[in-house]
Amino acid sequence: MAAAPVWSVDPRTGKQREQVAAEATAQDVDAAVRAAHDARGALADRTVRAAFLRTAADRLQEAADRLVATADAESALGQPRLTGELARTCYQLRAFADIVDEGAFLGVIINHPDDTATPPIPDLRRYKVPLGVVAVYSASNFPFAFSVAGGDTASALAAGCPVVVKAHPDHPALSEQVAAVLREAAAEHGIPAGVLGLVHGFDAGIELIKHPLIAAAGFTGSVRGGRALFDAAAARPVPIPFHGELGSLNPVLVTEAAAAERAEEIGTGLAGSMTLGVGQFCVKPGLVLVPAGAAGDGLVKALADAVGGTAPGVLLDHRIRDTFLAGVAERTALPDVDAPVAPGAGDEHTVTAGFLTVPAARLTREGGDHDLLLEECFGPVTVVARYTDENEALAVLSRLPGNLTATVHLSSEEAAGQGRGPGLLAELTPLAGRVVVDAWPTGVAVAPAQHHGGPYPATTSTSTSVGGTAVERWLRPVAYQNAPEALLPPELRDDNPLGLPRRFNGRLEV
Repeated sequence: MAAAPVWSVDPRTGKQREQVAAEATAQDVDAAVRAAHDARGALADRTVRAAFLRTAADRLQEAADRLVATADAESALGQPRLTGELARTCYQLRAFADIVDEGAFLGVIINHPDDTATPPIPDLRRYKVPLGVVAVYSASNFPFAFSVAGGDTASALAAGCPVVVKAHPDHPALSEQVAAVLREAAAEHGIPAGVLGLVHGFDAGIELIKHPLIAAAGFTGSVRGGRALFDAAAARPVPIPFHGELGSLNPVLVTEAAAAERAEEIGTGLAGSMTLGVGQFCVKPGLVLVPAGAAGDGLVKALADAVGGTAPGVLLDHRIRDTFLAGVAERTALPDVDAPVAPGAGDEHTVTAGFLTVPAARLTREGGDHDLLLEECFGPVTVVARYTDENEALAVLSRLPGNLTATVHLSSEEAAGQGRGPGLLAELTPLAGRVVVDAWPTGVAVAPAQHHGGPYPATTSTSTSVGGTAVERWLRPVAYQNAPEALLPPELRDDNPLGLPRRFNGRLEV
């Protein structure tokens, strides 16, 4: 039986553009994983690794016009947004190259013997080594930054791990083009093409997570899909780490004092954040707690004015559009739920942005139909819950699962440490991996201090998928005891021939 064709589809029309590839068979997946496994040695030299990452960034930039045009044809995200996303992707590759050069990520620690300690300390030398071949599952909403050359791939390659990517069906043509660019960059440094494998198809994704040579996996997508792969990773004869980003409501709390101080500013800012990218950001604010009363009314009016002026947009595919429309209809039908600006269908291919309001008291009761409002609805919609006092707002927050972000908008006095400002940060911290104050969560900076993760179901681990520490996901520590100096890897030798940052007999050496 012939493998099913893989088509590139235009979300603006729903029509097929071109046949790109065929869905990978089990044999195809096996071949891709084995080729990646065989390429491990080519990444052993950190100098080669860093040069490869920088060349990959250069080649992607050189192909920017062609790649952005393909990405726009398959995602409808627009050339300005995609141009910026490609620039972010190239920056990320170069940032990981810098991390590889620096070497601190290896975590080198050396302890010489100490017979006076209790118990005595032998000669111990610890650092981190690559896990092996990493499976990466691309996201729909970031065809560059969370796809073939995205953060999971860049951080895995930086760690010294070859990658096999399961392409997202929303951008198969772009996936093929980006993979080709990365393989060309690898060839410039004598690295086999197999260092980056690419497979298409749902069944291929299942085969990939089950393959015995896959050592870890990174995923960005839905709770349902991510949980199925997470369970499969745990059920293997040899379980593997699965770093999944699954879903997030990203709650926002607006204090009464903040609403009274700058209702229009907050309402307008919320509109921009919730409609950015047609509401298809993983950190879109999906639940906003706003005080009842005049101050909150002003915020809701500003939100309505701004959202009402937002043009209809195209979602990433028609399946996502259908799910969005069904989710909005189900939520709007609930008692005491109003739609000051009704989200829904534009024409047969677009959707319109909007928001719903509900008394916060409806969300404090467990087990009711209104629990649906505490689940993510992917697309340009948010829920504004009107609370009567702070205790009611906190009762709603206490019912939320883990999130990528949690945001609070404070008055100037609260932000200066007066009143409840510090206490509210403490209330939000258990909910999310990133706590935002007087700003909006959309926009995840690629920076050393960034953390893009959170308690389950936001992610399945405590690590980040953005920022320099993302490399740690693909490494494991190993210690050598009483190994002769001549047998040690150069990273662990006393004379430090590679000039690595390390902790030597308790002292930090930079």
